[in-house]
Amino acid sequence: MFIFLLKYVSLGVLVFQTTSLVLTMRYSRTLQGEGPRYLASSAVVSAELLKILTCVLLVYKDHSFSIRALNNVLTQEIINKPMDTLKLAIPSGIYTLQNNLLYVALSNLDAATYQVTYQLKILTTALFSVSMLGRRLGVYQWLSLLILMAGVALVQWPSDSSQAHEQLTTGSQFVGLMAVLVACCSSGFAGVYFEKILKETKQSVWVRNIQLGVFGLVFGLMGVFVYDGNRVREYGMFQGYNHLTWTVVALQALGGLVIAAVIKYADNILKGFATSLSIILSTLISYFWLQDFEPTR
Repeated sequence: MFIFLLKYVSLGVLVFQTTSLVLTMRYSRTLQGEGPRYLASSAVVSAELLKILTCVLLVYKDHSFSIRALNNVLTQEIINKPMDTLKLAIPSGIYTLQNNLLYVALSNLDAATYQVTYQLKILTTALFSVSMLGRRLGVYQWLSLLILMAGVALVQWPSDSSQAHEQLTTGSQFVGLMAVLVACCSSGFAGVYFEKILKETKQSVWVRNIQLGVFGLVFGLMGVFVYDGNRVREYGMFQGYNHLTWTVVALQALGGLVIAAVIKYADNILKGFATSLSIILSTLISYFWLQDFEPTR
């Protein structure tokens, strides 16, 4: 009964997290305020740091709140196994790129269009699963992927809506679309690579997330100073931060932890249902609240 309850609680939290992250990120990137807008690269670094701290606390809890046990686990699993730790550098770097691309996408696309287009990651994940994990897909599964591609193509089909044209220019839509497509490819590869690593070892998911987070923090800081170094030196790393920005950071950090819980307590069918429900909620809120999405006829 407890496991049954955890399954649906984790799925409910996933729906809330996915919907809230997309909408708050879109709103925060389009909100007009005084002073400079917050840096997407800085928000990614903040989310990685928060995720590391949360995972450390979870490992601490799993070892009966013992500082000595926590130190032993982190030393043995991370420091004393450098080759296993280095394996996480590849997906970590890709995830960091992906997180930055999502900010670019939601700065140029409405929430509904982004949500539907980003589901192409299901196709890329399936293709990488076949090539990297040797999985076999049935006829109906391939047919479902073709329908998914057709649905995304219809979403991106040009419309004659003048209002949509005024809100989002063709150039910005193209930038947003390219950002989503690259994010889909990176998400598919990194997700399957990470799954392959998890199945080859018996390490805790939280320890693996700490390893991912450490590399993500390093790559994220490199991105901050390479692409936004001048702005950081002028206004500081946390320029433009407000309560909405910290909400986005917290939701992004929560994402990795929720996915781990869903994988542990639920299954992929229910996870897909939760994602579909999130798309519907994002579309409705984008239309009625943000008013940046106009359905075509």
